[in-house]
Amino acid sequence: MHKSEKEEYGVRKLEISDKGKGFIDLLHQLSVCDSVSDKEFEDRFRDLAALGDDHVIGVIEDEASGRIVATGSVFIEKKFLRNCGKVGHIEDVVVDSSVRGKQLGKRIVNFLTEHARSVGCYKVILDCSVENKAFYEKCGFQEKSVQMAMYFA
Repeated sequence: MHKSEKEEYGVRKLEISDKGKGFIDLLHQLSVCDSVSDKEFEDRFRDLAALGDDHVIGVIEDEASGRIVATGSVFIEKKFLRNCGKVGHIEDVVVDSSVRGKQLGKRIVNFLTEHARSVGCYKVILDCSVENKAFYEKCGFQEKSVQMAMYFA
């Protein structure tokens, strides 16, 4: 019996063993990501794990290859506005170029969005390139504001 694509490409939380499954290599397809030592990975993993539901990284592992082929993260901002409301911020969504077109990005975004909803966020927001605007609209997002940035390095 063959697994359905939904089972084969299920979303789960990042595990410490995922570094060896190509997690950092996948991030290279998104942006600058220098090499990360095992110790650096473990230290950052523990830092993020200590935040519990306030910072979640979702991944999809390709069962056939044992490689991480999609990821994204959401962190929860706690505010005074909106009766001490919470906002989810989605970041670092990437799907391996070899498996694009299989709706894996949408699965990651839905996983992150549902996490934000489940912890009581009144909205979830993200920044994206103009090229990715249509993708996020298909995920239910709408253009809202103008992004501004100041880089320090």
